[in-house]
Amino acid sequence: MKQYTIDPVTRLEGHGKIEIFCNDDGDVENVYFQVPELRGFEKFLEGRPIEEVCQIVTKICGVCPGCHHMAAGKAADAVFGVEPTPTARKIRELFYMAHFVHSHIAHFYALGAPDFVVGPTAPKAERNVLGVIAKVGAEIGTEVLKQRRIAQEIQALIGGHQTHVMMNVPGGVRKGINEEQRKDIVEKAKGFVEFSKFSMKIFNDVVLANKDYVDIIVNGPYSLKIHSMGLVDENNKVNFYDGKVRVVGTDGKELCKYAPKDYRDYVAERVEPWSYLKFPYLKKVGWKGFVEGQDSGVYHATPLSRLNASDGMATPIAQQEYERMYATLGGKPVNNTLAMHWARLVELIYSAERCLEIVQDTTITDTNLRAKIENKPTEGVGTVEAQRGTLTHHYWTNEKGMVTKANLIVGTTNNNAAICMSLKKAAQGLIKKGEVPTDGIFNMIEMAFRAYDPCFSCATHSLPGQMPMIVNIRDMEGNIKSSIKRD
Repeated sequence: MKQYTIDPVTRLEGHGKIEIFCNDDGDVENVYFQVPELRGFEKFLEGRPIEEVCQIVTKICGVCPGCHHMAAGKAADAVFGVEPTPTARKIRELFYMAHFVHSHIAHFYALGAPDFVVGPTAPKAERNVLGVIAKVGAEIGTEVLKQRRIAQEIQALIGGHQTHVMMNVPGGVRKGINEEQRKDIVEKAKGFVEFSKFSMKIFNDVVLANKDYVDIIVNGPYSLKIHSMGLVDENNKVNFYDGKVRVVGTDGKELCKYAPKDYRDYVAERVEPWSYLKFPYLKKVGWKGFVEGQDSGVYHATPLSRLNASDGMATPIAQQEYERMYATLGGKPVNNTLAMHWARLVELIYSAERCLEIVQDTTITDTNLRAKIENKPTEGVGTVEAQRGTLTHHYWTNEKGMVTKANLIVGTTNNNAAICMSLKKAAQGLIKKGEVPTDGIFNMIEMAFRAYDPCFSCATHSLPGQMPMIVNIRDMEGNIKSSIKRD
């Protein structure tokens, strides 16, 4: 038996490694994606006032703080049974669209582009953001940094800080924006729209114009036929801030659609002995293992799955690009893993357009920022679409509003099984019998992983000090031959 290890996996948030096991004939027998971190937030949120949770959970991750702040804020609303005022809702969504703009720009240019702009088998030293800038030019690189900075400035203005967000309170937000600030954001949002269109043009010119790369997307070992999850509005259009969770099957037909508060009736979680990260699955279908197809309980929650689960985009330019993507790839649903990058750019356009729509509404400067709280605290669920998938926060409180229990299902947690399956298919398709895998091959295996834009700082988190760890060494039949243990 031959074992290959990719450790650490690069260009992600958090830590992970990939173990590839080949039999004596050189064929890939199995692939294990291991997350050697342990979540702690669900436990140390216990005993905290529900009003503080919004600020605490932003520390889960420095890349996705706004997502956790928003999901926790909506859960706190539900704990008190209060609806935010219309102005507060607009301000929250405006913040959130800026958050999506900055994050999707970061993934496309810094995490994904080194593979398809520089090249999947390019020298390792060139597969980074500097290599991308060398290909597209310093002027474009400067504009990337500028647009991300502007998006962060909007978040800081509205949220108090771009990372340590302080915006949400039960029933609303702490502060609003004035007319001068609104007009300034209008101009900045117009810039987002133009830059998102430009980013799509780069994708068209660099990726879609490259027949070899299109062949990898369509015919390479990057396809996974599983169910798709995403948040949709009342018209089944993509919505990041609010709506119902919709799941469509591998045939594109609706499997279920539920309000966030009912998520436990539809999603269950399980564990495997080789990872600290849980594996959610569709409860009514059941866990059938790491298998594809309509009968499998495995789903994914990604930019591509959100588009698969929807009937379209709620803004005009994004809708045009949505239609073009599906027309090019043969209709819905699309199962090509690397098409997630394309879908992410469609979402970037939607985020920019929606940001502009919201801030052009002059009523957003109204001063009615918080609804009156009249109910005793109980429990509540808040769900949003994080950049990396459907994000759910669920809190139980006592009569004083102190958290007694917390459950978080993070976007990357939803995708854990799908990531493992995608990696195995990529390894089996790329590692050839009798050939020693090159660095380029290992990077192409990682490409299956990076398409999900996974965030393990969100999906798992270490408690202070050492954590228990058992490293099991198995033979090709899966039997444990020896173990190394740390308590």
